Amino acid sequence: MLLELSVTDLGVIGHATLTMPVGLIALTGETGAGKTLLVDAIDLLVGGRAHPGLVRPGCDEAVVDGRFELEGEEIVLTRVVSAVGRSRAYVNGRPATAGSLADLGARLVDLHGQHDHQSLLGVEAQRAALDQFGQVDLERLHHARAVLKTLDDALDELGGDPRTRARELDLLRYQVDEIDAAEVADVDEDAQLEQAEDTLANAVDHVEAAEAALALIVDDDGVRDRLATAAARIQGRSPFQEVAQRLVNLLAELEDAADTLRGVMEGIEPDPDTLAGVQERRRLLHQLCRKYGETLSDVMEERDLLHARLVELEGHDERAAQLDAERRAADVEVSEAEREVGDTRRRAAPLLAEAIEAHLPSLAMERARVGVRVEGADGAQVVYELAANPGAPLQALSKVASGGELARTMLALRSVLSEAPPILVFDEVDAGIGGQAGFAVGRALAALADRHQVLVVTHLPQVAAFADAHLVVEKSQGEDDTRSEIRLLNDDERRTELARMLSGQPNSSTARRHAQELMVEAQSQKAGG
Repeated sequence: MLLELSVTDLGVIGHATLTMPVGLIALTGETGAGKTLLVDAIDLLVGGRAHPGLVRPGCDEAVVDGRFELEGEEIVLTRVVSAVGRSRAYVNGRPATAGSLADLGARLVDLHGQHDHQSLLGVEAQRAALDQFGQVDLERLHHARAVLKTLDDALDELGGDPRTRARELDLLRYQVDEIDAAEVADVDEDAQLEQAEDTLANAVDHVEAAEAALALIVDDDGVRDRLATAAARIQGRSPFQEVAQRLVNLLAELEDAADTLRGVMEGIEPDPDTLAGVQERRRLLHQLCRKYGETLSDVMEERDLLHARLVELEGHDERAAQLDAERRAADVEVSEAEREVGDTRRRAAPLLAEAIEAHLPSLAMERARVGVRVEGADGAQVVYELAANPGAPLQALSKVASGGELARTMLALRSVLSEAPPILVFDEVDAGIGGQAGFAVGRALAALADRHQVLVVTHLPQVAAFADAHLVVEKSQGEDDTRSEIRLLNDDERRTELARMLSGQPNSSTARRHAQELMVEAQSQKAGG
């Protein structure tokens, strides 16, 4: 629902902040006072066109803020209309587009009275309303179409051009054979080969370095002899027992290191043929990495992907035949589901038209006719039609000229349907009617207000009398400008406003008495009395 509305410099409204009541809210006032500006303000908040002419003369911009409750959460929408530039939109203080406001607005508000801002004039909304009324089950159709799309996507991925497929097969076979021919058994092979290449390429230098190191360790007066002498000097002396043992251990470790060094050195021999083989192998592995991945691990993963695609293409004809068969079956299922949904919609359409039409006589459209046209195999093309006068042809609602007739037809439709946005706004709904027809419109609006927050701009006291809350727009003219204010009326002020609407004489005791009677009668009808 709309919790609060703030308007600044919009038309004749200088500034107004309203805490919006629940239920049915009547908005009244003298002609030209600016009643429809409140509707314009709400329209702006839900993505309506921001025309510079809406800005109060002499002001740079108009600002509208609305605080809404949607599904348990509060949302603040803001629209700024510039007198010279582009409008701006905000959602919870963050910049947004008019389109995003419209998306939110479709869930929040339904405006009735101006042709280009009524959700029920759209094909999708009219189809959804018919489906809701007729309890049309769309699950089978949605599932069938999803299956068909999945199969179409799978067929597209297989590739349909034989020449293109043959070229891809040749390339895949070459790539897989190239990787397989390398016979990579260990993804760490290149690191191992790098070490072997270093050993073979520097064999002479390695041996010379090892011989020099051994000489320093094992030759007379080398490290081994000096370490043994040092250990013997302190051996058996109790203060140095631990240190002596450590020197003995070091001597054993040194002997072992010398043996290892000697063994490695003896295994190193210059071998140009082996070195060339290692280098050639490394070049092959690097070539694979340049083509198929950063590392050998990446190369092998790519090989698995290439092989999977190769198997898929090699089995293309068999897989394509299988998918084609599945697609034919899915296409039949879609057709049957569409026919089922279309038949259900066509059966529901005249019943919905009859239900809407039944409400129209009480809304001063005694001889109006309603049609719901359904076209297409699945009945997706749904058009609501109206013939407001005897002898007139049925026409799409979007082509109906009278705003009042259109709004009342929408009111009748809303009375039939159980679901709608939480906020309904009706402007011109009482155009061209009065008396008991006004009571009927008021009753219908009050019934809707049991499930929605309903704002109605009205000239009829019979309609306003049904309201749970009453807003009035009052215009004041100064020497240089004209301003309008909007305020919520108390019970006594409501009687005064209804007296003005009844007779043009708000202070007439007779008119006030009639206003009181009207309010009592309306409340009695609301209560079912």
